[in-house]
Amino acid sequence: MRSATTQPASSTGSSNSERISGKRLHAIIVGSAGNLVEWFDFYCYSAFALYFANAFFPAQDTTAQLMSTAGIFALGFFIRPIGGILFGHIGDRMGRKTALMASVLLMCFGSLLIACAPTYASAGILSPCILLLARLLQGLSLGGEYGASATYLSEMADSKHRGFYSSFQYVTLIGGQLLALILLLVLQKFLLSAEELRAWGWRIPFFVGAALAVLALRMRHNLPETPSFEAARKKSKAMGGLKQLAQHPREVLLVVGLTMGGTLAFYVYTTYMQKFLRLSVGLTDMQTTAVSAASLLFAMCLQPLYGALSDRIGRKPLLIGFALLGTLFTVPLLTAIRHASGPWEAFGLIACAWMIVSGYTSINALVKAELFPASIRATGVGVPYAFAVSVFGGTAEYLALWFKSIQLESGFYWYTTAVIACTLLVCWFMRDTGAQSRINAEAQG
Repeated sequence: MRSATTQPASSTGSSNSERISGKRLHAIIVGSAGNLVEWFDFYCYSAFALYFANAFFPAQDTTAQLMSTAGIFALGFFIRPIGGILFGHIGDRMGRKTALMASVLLMCFGSLLIACAPTYASAGILSPCILLLARLLQGLSLGGEYGASATYLSEMADSKHRGFYSSFQYVTLIGGQLLALILLLVLQKFLLSAEELRAWGWRIPFFVGAALAVLALRMRHNLPETPSFEAARKKSKAMGGLKQLAQHPREVLLVVGLTMGGTLAFYVYTTYMQKFLRLSVGLTDMQTTAVSAASLLFAMCLQPLYGALSDRIGRKPLLIGFALLGTLFTVPLLTAIRHASGPWEAFGLIACAWMIVSGYTSINALVKAELFPASIRATGVGVPYAFAVSVFGGTAEYLALWFKSIQLESGFYWYTTAVIACTLLVCWFMRDTGAQSRINAEAQG
């Protein structure tokens, strides 16, 4: 006789499925929140550069000071390949969770170092040296964060909604920048004067970032490991490392080719756009911050929409759409923004740009993760991406300011167009990873 407490098999299966889905969703939310903190810490530097540039690089005009801070910003990118190698190795050998915890801890140290750094007036040349060291630590951290985070979110998402859930990496990445701008806006409008911000207020976001990094570390400590990593660890003797990565040259080149145009476009409309609006368009400090924040909020909303669309039509159409429209419209859009008559027109034009760029940002991390087997995925995503973003993303702001300094600002528009055109060729000839995903193949096999 059947016990009254016995449940039908279908009911039990449904309950287990819901429990697994709940665990996946929780892991994705926590993983994304930690990613947001990392990028908030990293982009506080860019958001507040207008206020602390004179503290580390005095006796120069504004453009020269910003070029100096942009140079250190770029150097923070050049260390990212080492971070990609180090944390990719950790992620593939010791687990995605371990890599995520280590990267956020290192970011905490970098933020705290900037918050406590002495000014040039009190420490001389030691001051910019400390700033450089802090940015190198943050660059090392972020070099590992991208690959580990992309791998974790891609592996935790279910196959039918992988584009949607993985898009939250860029929701939180952009969200980190948005939070940095919101904090700047609050300090500008309600708490501090421009003089106070330049004197000492610029230190506040870095203290906040260090505290948030500690919170993110605590959250990540409770994350589960991904099923893909656990399965790969049982099957494979070789996990991670450059030697194994060298066995996937085509995939490595694809990651570099996809990243070069996408990351350049991304940094044009994020980190550089704030300076562009202030120095070239001529908006006030308040207008610059408000337009930048509003455009980032708009970009955040686009990411899950494009990610969900990729689950229905595939990844390749979105990538081609970005690269084709980016090649055709980068020069017209940047020229129009340069001559915008006010903040509303500038926002509308930047929003149009984000409708193009989101074809890349929403799914690029997932596409890269789908190219590699689990045993090398964190390294495969992180290392070639870090090299490409160092060359094309990290130099974007510096090159843009350099073109401006030689009175040839439009030259940067054409440079950006040419790099995106190279990415278009890569997108055109690559396979659609949504239809031929390594992650799906591993789950089925």
